[in-house]
Amino acid sequence: MSTTASSGGSAAPESMRASVLVQQGEVRLEERPVPSLEPNQVLIEVAAVGVCGSDVHYYQHGRIGDFVVDAPMILGHEAAGTIVAVGSAVPADRVGERVSIEPQRACRVCEQCKRGAYNLCPAMEFYATPPIDGAFAQYSVIEADYAHPIPDSMSFEAAALCEPLSVGIWANQKARTGPGSRVLITGAGPIGIVILQVARAFGASEVIVSDIAETRREAALRFGADRVLDARTEDPAEFAKDVDVFIDASGAQPAVRSGLLALKPGGRAVLVGMGADDVLLPVSRIQARELEVTGVFRYANTWPLAIELASSGRVDLDALVTGRFPLDRVVEALDGALDPAALKVLVQPGASA
Repeated sequence: MSTTASSGGSAAPESMRASVLVQQGEVRLEERPVPSLEPNQVLIEVAAVGVCGSDVHYYQHGRIGDFVVDAPMILGHEAAGTIVAVGSAVPADRVGERVSIEPQRACRVCEQCKRGAYNLCPAMEFYATPPIDGAFAQYSVIEADYAHPIPDSMSFEAAALCEPLSVGIWANQKARTGPGSRVLITGAGPIGIVILQVARAFGASEVIVSDIAETRREAALRFGADRVLDARTEDPAEFAKDVDVFIDASGAQPAVRSGLLALKPGGRAVLVGMGADDVLLPVSRIQARELEVTGVFRYANTWPLAIELASSGRVDLDALVTGRFPLDRVVEALDGALDPAALKVLVQPGASA
């Protein structure tokens, strides 16, 4: 690996503070070496990191599916900050850029990468997915083209949340949401709210959102939903009939089934929420109505649009933030993200306690 250098020629910091998931249920603030740079990478001083449900799941359970935390790991993958050093193959004038981090590294040569679906790269290295460290730290590294410049008008908090926004973009692109689309979204957590905002930005004429929590239904209305349904008493299959698009952001089997039953013939379903590995689906309905059913796994080529939607105000990311914590209070941030009234909780590595 090459050494790092700033625009002034001084060496990059040698050590940093990082919040480390030592083992299931145990997070510890540690002093760690600053990651060294490969020629095509940049070193970023992290300003803001969103707490994702996957971070909480790794903290509580030590694994997600086949991804198992078997060694200490830094969590956090929704991140933004300032480039402070560059590798030897990166122009020095990138030092000082404010950037949103696309937290992945694809191989670039496999079949999936070459067809543009690099999110499906079998060799993908993704922030905070074992064994790759994430961004709950003062500094992080990423390949230069995955560090996307942001306008001065855009906050670091919004730039960090371009990651969940990318999920919302990818889901709506897969659903082919467009002008005049009637859209049903089940689940009004942070991802559901982002999907809602993107559907609006893409021209949906009606967006209906279903959730069991009153606080989240209220949030959906604030962020532009036309109607909300109480999932405990109002079945989307009855109260949201014949929608063009159904996007599930809950992972709950009843929600998935009801959403599929709400689709009109030729409708499109996109499954985003993570629930049980196997669920019962209304197969005869899928066949008889020729429904399209697909899933999403992260995203690809979404960051330019995410930055445009957020910086133009067509999607409001700053308003999603409901809590902020310094690096030495990451456990509180992880616990706080479970509050039904919370949308996005942020960690600010440079903030003091």
